[in-house]
Amino acid sequence: MTTVPPPAPDAVHRTADTLLALDVGNTRLKWALYEAPHPGARLLAHGVQFLENIETLAEGDWRALRAPRWVLGSIVAGAGVRYRVEEQLELWDAPVQWVVPTQAEAGLVNGYDHPARLGPDRWVAMIGARQRLLARGEQRPCVVVMVGTAVTVEAIDAGGRFLGGIILPGHGIMLRALESGTAGLHVPTGEVRAFPTNTSDALTSGGTFAIAGAVQRMWDNLRAHSGQEPVCLMTGGAGWKMAPHMTVPFELVEGLIFDGLLTIARERFGAAPASASPASPRTSPPAESAHR
Repeated sequence: MTTVPPPAPDAVHRTADTLLALDVGNTRLKWALYEAPHPGARLLAHGVQFLENIETLAEGDWRALRAPRWVLGSIVAGAGVRYRVEEQLELWDAPVQWVVPTQAEAGLVNGYDHPARLGPDRWVAMIGARQRLLARGEQRPCVVVMVGTAVTVEAIDAGGRFLGGIILPGHGIMLRALESGTAGLHVPTGEVRAFPTNTSDALTSGGTFAIAGAVQRMWDNLRAHSGQEPVCLMTGGAGWKMAPHMTVPFELVEGLIFDGLLTIARERFGAAPASASPASPRTSPPAESAHR
């Protein structure tokens, strides 16, 4: 668990607009408390908790926090986990909203056949990526990569339409699948090599090249579709593992889901000041090295 405690009361300019943003993945819950509901808002406190320890939040990490006015979250875990999180949120009298993908929100159009069936983490990350590019004045197609327990690779055109995306196993799932389905492959994790000469390196290199190849293929598809070279933004707890092995130009972005949650919060709860930018170094919590 990693937690940054909130600043002392006299060190923070108090407003009535604090936002608690939640990113509940398959393994961990990440949270961040912001001074206001918009990109660029000051980060007051943040932390991460494994799902099996959710019940400790109200009496632990959250107990000393200032009560948020709003709570906005993305959750991919099941209803049972959501109920456990909401029990902890009863610490405060704040309305809780969970993002459900729709036909369009915060400047992004959803091209999924059934928009509500798109994973909310994918939707929120794409909204964050789109906002980040627009804040820099870039109206370009974008590939959004999230590397965690699973890997997702999304394509967004220059006009802000989500064209589609792919899902593939993360490193851990690939290795476990091979170990359970193939005799004799219970070996230690190896290194990524151009030409592996042992089984450990062969397994690790195979998973890494599969992910890099999937990103390359989506990048090529989007470039052919749009006639422009796409921007590639990569995020997720295991993004740092992929960074040395990518074959397309990319940016490793910390906390892209939190960028998306802040963008949605601005649309739902209030307008941002003109100077706000999602690229602010105090906007997103630091990346975590564990799988999401």
